Amino acid sequence: MKLIDITVYFDASFACNLITMRSVTGIIVFLGSTPMRWHCNKQNTVKMSTYGAEIVAGQLGVEAVLESRYVLWMLGVRIIGLTRMSGNNMSVIQNCSIPGLQLKKKHNAIAYHRIRECGAAKIIKLGHIRSEMNYADICTKALNGPKLHGLCKDLLFSTDGIRGVIQPNSEGDTLGVILGL
Repeated sequence: MKLIDITVYFDASFACNLITMRSVTGIIVFLGSTPMRWHCNKQNTVKMSTYGAEIVAGQLGVEAVLESRYVLWMLGVRIIGLTRMSGNNMSVIQNCSIPGLQLKKKHNAIAYHRIRECGAAKIIKLGHIRSEMNYADICTKALNGPKLHGLCKDLLFSTDGIRGVIQPNSEGDTLGVILGL
């Protein structure tokens, strides 16, 4: 059985809805190099800062990680090490990586502690990624042509051909093909 790694990209677009001022969260979960799950929706509450919107996106990313790891575990798939979570807000990445830091706002602190808990349990490893390289931007922002095409090209094509098209193996098993089993 092959081992597989999980990578998650998360982002939030602060107050992008001009009527309700709600932020939009975007998450893309990769199994190996294949995008397997994506999530894009308005956040349930209005946030007062970019930090608040980004930390909620981080919490939803952690929930996606836990769900994906559990499903793979139930299927008997072994996961390589920690799940890498990448976001482009340096404040969220640094604050959630520093042990002992406490936040003053309770609604942000709950999301913060959920992320910290998974980091302390060695489930995730947070990392910073430049906005130009963050695939979750596809879910949260109206991107111009070159940036959108660059991110989509990276997602869909590899040197081996098209990544997004999955053909079943001789037994009709598409999941085994995805996971390389």
